[in-house]
Amino acid sequence: MHGGKAPRWLFSRMCRLAGLVTEMIVAEYGPEKMLERLSDPRWFQAFGCVLGFDWHSSGVTTTACGAVKEGIRGREVDLGFFAAGGKGAASRKTPEEILRQADAAALPVDAASLVRASRLAAKVDNTALQDGYQLYHHAFFFTRSGAWSVVQQGMNEAARYARRYHWHSPTMPGFVNEPHSGIAAEQKASRVLNMVASESAPARDAVVNLLAQGPAAVARELALVHRLDLPARHWIAPEDIRPRGFDRVLISAYEQAPRCFEDVLEVRGLGPKALRALVMVAELAYGTAPSWRDPAVYSFAHGGKDGIPYPVDRPVYDGTVALLKRAIQESEMGRSEKLAAVRRLASFWPEGV
Repeated sequence: MHGGKAPRWLFSRMCRLAGLVTEMIVAEYGPEKMLERLSDPRWFQAFGCVLGFDWHSSGVTTTACGAVKEGIRGREVDLGFFAAGGKGAASRKTPEEILRQADAAALPVDAASLVRASRLAAKVDNTALQDGYQLYHHAFFFTRSGAWSVVQQGMNEAARYARRYHWHSPTMPGFVNEPHSGIAAEQKASRVLNMVASESAPARDAVVNLLAQGPAAVARELALVHRLDLPARHWIAPEDIRPRGFDRVLISAYEQAPRCFEDVLEVRGLGPKALRALVMVAELAYGTAPSWRDPAVYSFAHGGKDGIPYPVDRPVYDGTVALLKRAIQESEMGRSEKLAAVRRLASFWPEGV
């Protein structure tokens, strides 16, 4: 984690370049391709470096997503590509931004389903996947077809590390079974409560079955857990399995009658501690152990914000923006030579690097 922020002169250039790169990809391959690129943690990292941000800075996520959002502002309908959310307070405005943009563009998809996807992606990475990183940034990108990608980031204040989570709707098998297209992390943890791992399927079903029995049954099993002498080395403390308001959460869950684990995550008030309690009780009652596997997986064009590996070269940066802008403008007029030349440059670089 690094302090500071991108200076105004750099961020304004980042917005222009990010907008042009987005426009070029959409023009060449369509808006769904931009979703695919953003959902690839390695491509995203390279993208942030091309924009002039530092590869190891936690700010690369928030700044690159913000640059894309600002870079396409006012051109979303023409591109068929939309961006919502952001850092902190901006992330909480994601639902209203999705609904507003969908209405303004008269999208032929159910905007409420996009809002649900945004909320579930955040709930999974804050509650179903408990890796010690608290979300503080959530960016939601979508197209006219209803396809979407999420780029969100969590912070571990004690370790001073950030972790970035990527989602891609066209390729995910579901919200609660290996949903990520990638997770970028500085280090992997040895013990992570991972309720979205494929091997956690029995544990997910057990939680649903447990809630169907009603609050009283859960309370009886929870009392048994409290009688256990948990070893000090266990990272879940006894007080963690008696979260404040747990009784209200149980009643709410029973009344909503969740049919699957996705429904469980949508129960209002059910946070990480409540879910840990349910998982432990379900394991005690049904013998269904959850997964403790950490799902995380482990180039500069214009320099870096902090001068690493070298300071941002403003004339070169401006030249790149100008070149891409002219290429796009001329391709729109039927003169595609420059855009084709930029495309040919890619043939000199190995695919996926």
